[in-house]
Amino acid sequence: DDLDPERLIQCPYNKHHRIRAGRFPYHLVKCRKSYPEVAKELATCPFNARHLVPRADLSDHIMKCNDKGILEQDIVNQSCGFQREQKNAVSTWQAPPCEEDWES
Repeated sequence: DDLDPERLIQCPYNKHHRIRAGRFPYHLVKCRKSYPEVAKELATCPFNARHLVPRADLSDHIMKCNDKGILEQDIVNQSCGFQREQKNAVSTWQAPPCEEDWES
């Protein structure tokens, strides 16, 4: 289960490290400092910062990343919600009082 915080994930910096999913983001920060040479070779996925892939494979990863669809759907949902708010918005603007008298 991808949402289980207890599942073990392999560290991209050291293949011998297996970290609980709930601690994984903290571990990535620590390991990035401990393995700067490996960190230079990895790129971060723009859809999920937990996805670290070899720089040469980043464009392929972006095309196949499961989180890409989730993010795109979230953007669509936000856009639809914004359009709905715009349609339902009632203007409270009132014209300022006019002191001109065209009859005079």
